[in-house]
Amino acid sequence: MPSKVLPLAEALIACPSVTPAAGLVFDCLEGQLKPLGFAVHRFSAGAAPHGPVENLFAIRHGPAGSRHFGFAGHVDVVPPGEGWASAPFAPEVRGALLYGRGAVDMKGAIAAMVAAAAVVPAEAGTISFIITGDEEGPALHGTVALIEHMRSVNAVPDLILVGEPTSVNRLGDMMKIGRRGSVNIWLEVEGREGHVAYPHLADNPITRLVAMLTELKAMELDQGSDWFQPSNLEITDVSVGNPATNVIPARASARLSIRFNDQHRGAELARRVSAIAEKHGGTARPMISGEAFLTLPGAFSALIAAAVEAETGLIPEASTTGGTSDARFLKDLCPVIEFGLCNATMHKRDEAVAVADLDVLARIYARVAKAALS
Repeated sequence: MPSKVLPLAEALIACPSVTPAAGLVFDCLEGQLKPLGFAVHRFSAGAAPHGPVENLFAIRHGPAGSRHFGFAGHVDVVPPGEGWASAPFAPEVRGALLYGRGAVDMKGAIAAMVAAAAVVPAEAGTISFIITGDEEGPALHGTVALIEHMRSVNAVPDLILVGEPTSVNRLGDMMKIGRRGSVNIWLEVEGREGHVAYPHLADNPITRLVAMLTELKAMELDQGSDWFQPSNLEITDVSVGNPATNVIPARASARLSIRFNDQHRGAELARRVSAIAEKHGGTARPMISGEAFLTLPGAFSALIAAAVEAETGLIPEASTTGGTSDARFLKDLCPVIEFGLCNATMHKRDEAVAVADLDVLARIYARVAKAALS
């Protein structure tokens, strides 16, 4: 039988939407949702340099007092890069696969959500779509602004499913019940420039920066927790910018990233790093992208597992691995779990999804929505 999800996914992929997404891709999604009875509200939030960001909140109300289930995701994508076998924003089916930027992350999942909503009766309860155009970017004015909007119109869901690509080897083998937090920290050491032959007349900041980074890398954050792997600190950049071979530079800088589990808070880690930076005569400037969160296994994860097993025969592993997602914000509203397509090709050249998986995912999503609303 022809795929019911494929044309929806193709239409979304055909809208170029490198982060931050705006305009055409939202027009396309709105056109898919309105015929299903959804009231669609689109708005922009934030200002330069990280805005404005376009967002979409769509809702189809069920009977008064019924439960509210939310589908969440993003329509922005990372830049496609060069070397694709076909144009990244010209969706193409070759064999059993649909190729195009966003096929996996995550326009394919959004198309499956739309197809799922189409088969959930309106009388079952309230369904909403929480869609941002800025998940792949700074994420400062996307889901955060959507949360403010939902609160302002008294439309906070009881449960939210985020359609990030969580499956690893087969559709259905993993769901995410939590994520580690993330903090990036910029380090800088001021020195005193001078001639390399007269080091006593200068102060080399690189020496102190190296000592600082050595101490930071030696710091054990933890050994993991019940549901999380150990936190890790990684140096992501070191910069001096000194073109001369005979000059001791005036300053040196570095950047590090910490992915941390539920034993920490971002501010606490930033303070620890700042103390070490100051010990070596440097400064630290942190930016916390999100805190660790966990939706403990329970009724919500059980109904997702039951839906996945019914359609695939698999029981998904409950995991907290991987990077951050907008679930780090949505967890402030209600329980949130991520489940979606196989992630092997996300952010890669020739990103592709199995067409058959799109329809299976739509059936899973429909089962989850019906169970969550009952």
